[in-house]
Amino acid sequence: MNTQAIHPLIYNVDEACQALGLSRTVIYELIRSGRLRSIKQGRRRLVPLQAVEDYVRAMMREAVA
Repeated sequence: MNTQAIHPLIYNVDEACQALGLSRTVIYELIRSGRLRSIKQGRRRLVPLQAVEDYVRAMMREAVA
């Protein structure tokens, strides 16, 4: 039995909220402002894992500056 967890490469908005600990309103504002990259698949807004990681790195750089 494989006990390794599968980590998604792309999040829906609710999953991005959980991953970042932010509200839906904040996530959508970050997307609108371009600070959090996202893609559109049909009517769904999706946030790639790489975009979440890039956002966190940017926040860490801003906190140090």
